[in-house]
Amino acid sequence: MTDIVYPNEEIRIEQGSAVRLHFSVALENGVEIDNTRQHDAPVQLVMGDGNLLPGFEKALLGLKAGDRRTVHLPPEDAFGPWNPDNIQRFDTVKFEDMPAEGHIIEFEDKAKASVFGVVKSVNTDITEIDFNHPLAGKNITFAVEVFKVIPSGQQAVNLLE
Repeated sequence: MTDIVYPNEEIRIEQGSAVRLHFSVALENGVEIDNTRQHDAPVQLVMGDGNLLPGFEKALLGLKAGDRRTVHLPPEDAFGPWNPDNIQRFDTVKFEDMPAEGHIIEFEDKAKASVFGVVKSVNTDITEIDFNHPLAGKNITFAVEVFKVIPSGQQAVNLLE
């Protein structure tokens, strides 16, 4: 027999919960990087499915429908610290087109996956590429509004009126 779960605003977010929400991500100075409100409907995700950074998921745990939260995350809980070892040097002559500072270039790693890097500096001999995430080393503000929480293993259905 299937258990019927009635709507309950007290259901809290935990690992495996399906969650409908809107969120925004901004830099410490207030510059917004992403905001799901540019779409009409809230996004839906499953906690622990890898679609949100662990620091963002941690901020959601324990919230319920109707809750809002804003958290300030250090780099370690957001996009990671900036790592100088992620700067690589290439012979400039090996590029098909002359790279330009600030441009994003797509590379292929050993597993044939796409990896993107930002041109940090260019001279006639050496081009430096930064493979850090563009938000690495940045403090981030994560703001969220939760609309619906569906317990792990359950499905939501809309009832007709």
